[in-house]
Amino acid sequence: MNQQLLIAEFLATPWALMPERLNAVAAVLARWSSNTPASDEVMQRIAADRSAREVRRQSNQVNGGGAGNGIAVLPLYGVVTQRGNMVDDVSGPGSVSTQQFAASLRQALTDESVSQILIDIDSPGGSVYGVAELADEIISARVQKPVIAIANSLAASAAYWIGACASEFYVTPGGEVGSIGVWQAHQDYSKVMDEAGVKTTLISAGKFNVEGNPYAPLDEEAQGFMQSRVDDYYAAFTKAVAKGRGVSIAHVRYGMGQGRVLGADAALASNMVDGIATLDDVVRKMRRSAKIQNKPQASRLLQARNSLAYL
Repeated sequence: MNQQLLIAEFLATPWALMPERLNAVAAVLARWSSNTPASDEVMQRIAADRSAREVRRQSNQVNGGGAGNGIAVLPLYGVVTQRGNMVDDVSGPGSVSTQQFAASLRQALTDESVSQILIDIDSPGGSVYGVAELADEIISARVQKPVIAIANSLAASAAYWIGACASEFYVTPGGEVGSIGVWQAHQDYSKVMDEAGVKTTLISAGKFNVEGNPYAPLDEEAQGFMQSRVDDYYAAFTKAVAKGRGVSIAHVRYGMGQGRVLGADAALASNMVDGIATLDDVVRKMRRSAKIQNKPQASRLLQARNSLAYL
């Protein structure tokens, strides 16, 4: 019973996450609550996944191109959380902290060897907590340096919220983006507990302090409040995407999949991304852009040196 109650509490959090991806996280929570160790097979998969992530992270250094022309590649892999890596023993892409990611973003902005920032995204989304703040930081960062994002190969829900705020957003040919929506769930275990002979009495202070608890059916007033929370986060989500993509909120709500994940071609047609490209394609494009931007500066320096030669 403790497993179910823990999962019920987990589901009650507002999520900007693909619902089907929650199964793995729920399984881990159930294992934690029962103190059941993971099987050898699961641990081997986790180790392999962690190794693969580390290989990808090795490229998250400044890619050269001359002084001040570097590209800082920032990884956004796995389930989005606000603090720490909370689900690293989930077989899959692990997790990413919005706070840690924001710190890396600020470091790249102050690094004089970095001229552009590339966000490499592979995430099904996650908790809504901390996402709006990170999205605002990315919008502000665009004023200082180009911030390019790529879905490589998935940017869903909270991850799309973040990526859509970049200066430009790309998706790999086989990638997917979208799942613009917010959800939470209520699980009622009152009947199961009655059948088990368990009667729970809640002692509380505050009219709504135990509202939505899993020991009783969800009443209309509690459901209305839960809906209002989801609506508020959805409003913030769609507003941020509209601002980042330069479209209307109505277009985000009704023209970008309405909660579905879209493939590369459909996403481009819906103005959810700026193009379809591989990570290498985007890096090459960014390097070309840096060279073009530096040509006028190099020309001015050459002219200045020539002028000094005649003095």
